[in-house]
Amino acid sequence: MSAREVFGGGVAVITGAGAGIGAGLARYASRLGMTVVLTDVNAGAIADLRDEILAAGGSATDVVCDVRDPEAVQALADQVYREVGPVRLLVNNAGIEQFGYLWDTPVTNWQRVVDINISGVFHGIRAFLPKMMATDAPAWVWNLSSIGGVAVVPLQAPYIMSKHAVLALTECLHLEVRAAGHDHHLHVQAVLPGAVVSDIFESAGGVDAGDSGAAEGQRAAMLDIKAEAMDPLAAAEVVFDQAAEGRFYLLTQPDYVGSAMAERARVLTNQEPPHLRTQRRFDPAQS
Repeated sequence: MSAREVFGGGVAVITGAGAGIGAGLARYASRLGMTVVLTDVNAGAIADLRDEILAAGGSATDVVCDVRDPEAVQALADQVYREVGPVRLLVNNAGIEQFGYLWDTPVTNWQRVVDINISGVFHGIRAFLPKMMATDAPAWVWNLSSIGGVAVVPLQAPYIMSKHAVLALTECLHLEVRAAGHDHHLHVQAVLPGAVVSDIFESAGGVDAGDSGAAEGQRAAMLDIKAEAMDPLAAAEVVFDQAAEGRFYLLTQPDYVGSAMAERARVLTNQEPPHLRTQRRFDPAQS
């Protein structure tokens, strides 16, 4: 079935929809005919995106929500089901970056990464899944991991750790939905984007003390990769098409991200220690 046949006409809730792949997924969901609920802490960004979607003839609403707050996420779920309708697609996408040596990382920055990137996904699952499982209507849950979820990268340990955690959480959730007997209608899938255009590197945390030069050098290296990154709307199209095919791992750049998965499997199989490597640049020809 095509993505339009699978998702068209349903309600999509997307956290972190104000920019990057979240905004790309929202735009593409609207093109498929979905009613899109845009959530973010950036009220202006999601209001602008709402207006853009409405002007194009789509259906969208915006709700400011901080995924760190479980009560706010529960209120979001209640509001969506009360005012918009049952959710066909939940996208737990909100996430942030952090640069610097782990021992230099401010405790508040570490906690912010954990609260948004990991707990934010958990809060979304806890608030929405009981409602999605209450009927036999087809529904999908996408949790955003990253190519970083199958890699190890120095000077980005909090982010990399969080994306490994989200991937493992999603794999476990997939099994739990099956064990609970809901897999005939509820589909859990892990999204692993490669380099996709966003402002995540510019807005990433750094260090207040210690080796700030190393932290900013890593930020600069990531910004170099961003210059060759994939357009968010194109990435969204790939993700929706793969989801409609029933895949579990949804890769924005199948060859690029797939090679990182294969390398991770090789390292674990051979029980090799991590090695410092030159940062691999994104090759658009591999997308």
